[in-house]
Amino acid sequence: MVAAQLRGRGIADERVLAVMGALPRERFLPPRYRDVAYADAAAPIDEGQTISQPYIVARMTELLRVAPGDRILEIGTGSGYQAAVLAGLKAHVTSIERFPALADAARERLAVIGIEGVEIRVGDGSLGDPDGAPWDGIIVTAAAPAVPEPLREQLAIGGRLVIPVGGRWEQQLLVIERRGLSEWVETSDGAVVFVPLVGREGFAESGSAGSAGSAGSAGSAGSAGSAGSAGRHDEPA
Repeated sequence: MVAAQLRGRGIADERVLAVMGALPRERFLPPRYRDVAYADAAAPIDEGQTISQPYIVARMTELLRVAPGDRILEIGTGSGYQAAVLAGLKAHVTSIERFPALADAARERLAVIGIEGVEIRVGDGSLGDPDGAPWDGIIVTAAAPAVPEPLREQLAIGGRLVIPVGGRWEQQLLVIERRGLSEWVETSDGAVVFVPLVGREGFAESGSAGSAGSAGSAGSAGSAGSAGSAGRHDEPA
């Protein structure tokens, strides 16, 4: 997985490659899907959600530029795999999940595997977590129609927000860096497809289902779970 799917497609952060190479991805999937744990595609979990394509997990993590000790807010826990990758980089992670059953399962899974430094909460991820702000990094695993203002405001100066933004069927993967109290710099990493982020600052609940897409012509990526009301699937488009 690391050589072909990650390093071979441009992932250069050796820390990300090492963490993902060591993490048992199959432990984050239901037993019936573990044979596809390392495929270059999304894989189903529960609640109609998926675990992301390895490349998407690696790319979004790389874009976040995580340093040891950083406080990271994840919107959309899903299986807990992305949170485990962040924790492997020595970040302190708070993850918000829409579905209580997914949150409970992820907590148990991380405990059994021995992953520390992750706190999982149930709530509306589109609102972020103001009580924990400012965050050194925020990563969102569902698509918003616009960048949620609460997430922008909860970002620390010098921090980064990685989020897919656009319509229901195609988005741009944005990287937003906060440079000052009222200064943010936004760049795009390209087209992606995620399921909608459902919540007060996201899409309405109605018709929020979506399917995994792909990036460029890169295979499928999907991401599990939803935070607050975030349902999530992701792929480069």
